[in-house]
Amino acid sequence: MFGSSLLLVAVVVTSTYALYGPGDDVVVLTPSNFHKTVIESNELWLVEFYAPWCGHCKALTPEWKKAASALKGVVKLGAVDADEHRGLGGQYGVQGFPTIKVFGADKFKPTDYQGPRQAQGIVDSALNAASSMVKSRLSGGKSSGGGKSSGGGGGNQKDVIELTDANFEKEVLNSEDMWLVEFYAPWCGHCKNLAPHWASAASELKGKVKLGALDATVHTVMAGRYQIQGFPTIKMFPSGKKGSEVSEYDGGRTSGDIVRWALDKLAENIPPPDVVQLTDPSVLASACDDHQLCIVSVLPHILDCQSKCRNSYLKTLKQMGNKYKKQMWGWVWAEAGQQMELEETLEIGGFGYPALAAVNSRKLKFSLMKGSFSENGINEFLRDLSYGKGSTAPLRNAKLPTVQKIQPWDGKDGVLEVEEDIDLSDVELDDIDAKEEL
Repeated sequence: MFGSSLLLVAVVVTSTYALYGPGDDVVVLTPSNFHKTVIESNELWLVEFYAPWCGHCKALTPEWKKAASALKGVVKLGAVDADEHRGLGGQYGVQGFPTIKVFGADKFKPTDYQGPRQAQGIVDSALNAASSMVKSRLSGGKSSGGGKSSGGGGGNQKDVIELTDANFEKEVLNSEDMWLVEFYAPWCGHCKNLAPHWASAASELKGKVKLGALDATVHTVMAGRYQIQGFPTIKMFPSGKKGSEVSEYDGGRTSGDIVRWALDKLAENIPPPDVVQLTDPSVLASACDDHQLCIVSVLPHILDCQSKCRNSYLKTLKQMGNKYKKQMWGWVWAEAGQQMELEETLEIGGFGYPALAAVNSRKLKFSLMKGSFSENGINEFLRDLSYGKGSTAPLRNAKLPTVQKIQPWDGKDGVLEVEEDIDLSDVELDDIDAKEEL
């Protein structure tokens, strides 16, 4: 009886969070099977990126299943839980749910599906896309198979560090950096296909994660040490001191796959970000220019919210920074009234203090939180940001505001300045009266 109850709970949980299952004609896609199933296939694919909690996704589900059954053997329909597999969604620029991508002739350049959300419309659009792909092949156009593509260019091969038996220990094992190392063979076709993607990922990850390549047919000592039996084999060497923590790379083989996987692993091992007070311009520049987003908080004046109150707000911000550390955002704060240009630029103050905004210095846009400055309120705001949701506005004058140089908070309570009493003992009142008469 107890076992059956557990089974019932498991079924309920599964049905709550998964919109598609093994019994559907919709193929469930994950980072572990996406490349082989979609990118390396010769078939046309329509892939839905969804979130289980999304109302529009739930409404689409029966139509998507119906279309998948109708198109069986003709066009493939898949689905990615992009709430669970954010990296995979991020790789294809998914910013809202549901997002549907068409993987046709060039699997490395999917297009956005703009058709109806009913089964008949999905089927008609899929057949039109299939017809276009067939006509392209007939006229000598590009084949649909993604696995043979040499795409992923844009990288510099020099950013891939050449490793040998002689330099491996110095470059990798004695390094504090995180490394991804490809063990390859010069004659290996898969290695040749991977090469441009490896170079592109190395360039994109420069300064964050190091990518190396070792010819395992020549440098057999290190290949034997890590039991390399097939090509290419990719190993991850974590940041910090290297020990027995070396692990297998299990991501996709495109540059986007590699970058996302590497950043996810890097984020897992990094400490939570500091929440830094804005004391000079370099603090804002470091937080915003070096990160995709910077989270800016303005806390009440110390006289309105003493040290215990302020530390409580900072504790909440640090907890949120830890929760969203994988996003690798910058986090800063200022005291109300100290950085007025910042407050005006981010339209802070109209809803009172404390206040919070997110800034994208690359797009020169910001988003102001209008909910409560609480763990739940901030979490809801940041969760929407992580999915690309929420309203934004352009930064005033299309640039970051100027930050004034100030002394950092000393961690103490605020004290009202006492006005100095004026000593009138030496003043002759007769003289004052005489001057007033004049």
